[in-house]
Amino acid sequence: MQLTAEHIALQDSVKQFIAKQITPNIAAWEKAGIFPAHELFREMGKMGFLGVNKPVQYGGQGLDHSYEIAYCEAIGGIGTQGVSMGIAVQTDMATPALARFGSEQLCQEFLVPAIAGEQVVSIGVSEAGAGSDVASVKTRARKDGDDYLISGSKMWITNGTQADWVCLLVNTSDDPPHRNKSLICVPLMQGGRRVPGVSVQRIEKIGMWSSDTAQIFFDEVRVPQRYRIGEEGRGFGYQMMQFQEERLSAAARRITALTNVIDETIDYTRSRIAFGRPVLDNQVVHFRLAELKTEIECLRSLVYRATDVHMAGEDMTELASMAKLKVGRLCREVTDSCLQYWGGMGFTLDNSVSRAFRDLRLISIGGGADEVMLQIICKRMGILPRR
Repeated sequence: MQLTAEHIALQDSVKQFIAKQITPNIAAWEKAGIFPAHELFREMGKMGFLGVNKPVQYGGQGLDHSYEIAYCEAIGGIGTQGVSMGIAVQTDMATPALARFGSEQLCQEFLVPAIAGEQVVSIGVSEAGAGSDVASVKTRARKDGDDYLISGSKMWITNGTQADWVCLLVNTSDDPPHRNKSLICVPLMQGGRRVPGVSVQRIEKIGMWSSDTAQIFFDEVRVPQRYRIGEEGRGFGYQMMQFQEERLSAAARRITALTNVIDETIDYTRSRIAFGRPVLDNQVVHFRLAELKTEIECLRSLVYRATDVHMAGEDMTELASMAKLKVGRLCREVTDSCLQYWGGMGFTLDNSVSRAFRDLRLISIGGGADEVMLQIICKRMGILPRR
């Protein structure tokens, strides 16, 4: 993958939007513990930012996945990762399977308003007892005539208190775990009110403050069977495909986020005087920052290579898992190192490096923990221990 003038023009447009519509509001959204997703997404929809690689017939730009990665890099520059993650749920977590496997009617009803920013979307996979172990989800949909009745709960749902609908992974049969699941578009709001049987409980977190996160409960929630994405029983496979794009998106966004942490640390340590000279002038500091910047560029190369493989129609699972593993580790390493160089100021709340330290810690956990990425890579290498 090589960035062209067109890729850079897209990134410049996104950066201008961020500077005007998002950056001035970050402090208020962090304090409120939520950002106004409906308001922000409507503006992003007008700019075409919620459907960069989605089909033109549904309101997308119809560009290839390299443009989505370039877009993700730009979105990663948002000064609060809670907002960039909320956007990524809309574009790279909850809608890829719908765009790829959804019926025409389903795409018109759910994908079109998501791309336009008229509706806010969540992805519902994790549960209290099933996070990285997706095969263990318990939420169930049983048939009742032409409908499903859904019961269970989902945990750690980004955009959860504001979402109009959720792309929900549920068990739809008693078949083995990898063949009994389906993805269903489940409305959470109708006419400004909660759908009967749906209840939402907000979750407080140590980071990602501006992102509303919730546990969602389903008590015999009725949805038409036509809201199912693709074939019944194929949901596990569809979700695994979504995961690959999600993980690549996560890595791409953090390239910019981590670069910004280093740049801000350079600025701060250049102006911070200790023992008569700038902290940056200490070799241990500027050598370490150079080392970390080199690691970020290695991550960028891995992300770009995985993108090329994906666009060629080949399986990027191993490379996407490596990128997700690497970015999670770097998020911890970069933010911890840089916070140290900020000294006592780094331990206060009101600065960018402490926010990055809180926000980016999630990356080694969410969307598949580091340990799961290692399992996937080992499986591809043929070195998993025999059971």
